[in-house]
Amino acid sequence: MSDKTLPEQHQDHQPGDEHEMNPRPDYSPRYRGSERLKDKVAVITGGDSGIGRATAILFAREGAKIAFLYKDEEEDAAETTRLVKDEGGEVFSMAGDIGDRQFAERFINAVLDHFGKIDVLINNAAEQHYQKELTDISDEQLKRTYETNIFGMFNITRAALPRLEKGASIICTTSVTAYKGQQVLMDYASTKGAILAFVRALSGNLASKGIRVNGVAPGPIWTPLIPASFPADSVAEFGKNVPLGRPGQPNEVAPCMLFLACEDSSYMTGQVLHPNGGTLVGG
Repeated sequence: MSDKTLPEQHQDHQPGDEHEMNPRPDYSPRYRGSERLKDKVAVITGGDSGIGRATAILFAREGAKIAFLYKDEEEDAAETTRLVKDEGGEVFSMAGDIGDRQFAERFINAVLDHFGKIDVLINNAAEQHYQKELTDISDEQLKRTYETNIFGMFNITRAALPRLEKGASIICTTSVTAYKGQQVLMDYASTKGAILAFVRALSGNLASKGIRVNGVAPGPIWTPLIPASFPADSVAEFGKNVPLGRPGQPNEVAPCMLFLACEDSSYMTGQVLHPNGGTLVGG
C-alpha cells in the first residue's frame, strides 16, 4: 500500500467523469479573489472538469464571466456551472465536439451573443489513450486524438481571434510529455509537442497586436483523463515518480492560468509554466 498514491480505478469513457473519481480532485481556490479579471470574459475548453473546472471557478472568484465548452459530460458540466455561480460569476456552456470546426464556430458565436466579447481564451480540452505499442494505435485513435487536442485548438482560436483585442490573452494547455515523452501515450505526447510549437509560433505572430500567447505544461495531475486512460493498477501509482512523490491537483494548476490571463504577466508571451511536481525539463 505504501507505493500507492491513489485507489485502483478505471473508467471506460473518454475524457472521463469527475463525479466518478475516488477521491474527487481538489478544484477549490485557496485564496480570496482580488478582482484581477473583473469584467473579463474567459472562454475555457474542457471546462466541465479537471483543470478546466478549477480554472473556471478561480477565474469567477477573480471577477470573470465564464463560457466553457465540454464534450458530453452533463453531470460534471452542471456541477461546474453551479460552482461558478456560487462564486458570483455569470456562466454559459455548450456541449459538442471541439474537433468539428463548424461546432467550434457556433460555440464562439454563441459566446459572443451571450457576453459580447472575449478577453481570455483557455485552450484546455484534450483526450489520451493508453497503448503500449505504436502499431496498436489505430488510424481512428490517431485521428481522434489529433482532432481533439490540436485541430480543436486551431478551430477555437481561429474562430475567436477576429474578436480578440489588444490586451487579450490566449493560454494553451500542453504537457510535461511534450518535453520528455510518454512511452504509452505516443499520439497524445506528439499533440502536446505540437501545442508547444503552436504557442511559440502564434505568440510571435500576435505580439504586434498586443495579444499574448502562453502555455501551461502540467505534470501528473489528478483529472478524469487519468482513470479514463490508464489501467487501474497504473492509476494506483500515478504521480509517485515525480520529485514531490504525488499527483498534483487541478487547483495547483489553475493559478498558473490566472497568472498568465491577468496583467501580472503583461511582459510574458511565448512562455510556458511547469506545474509538474518538480520534474526538470529543458526548452
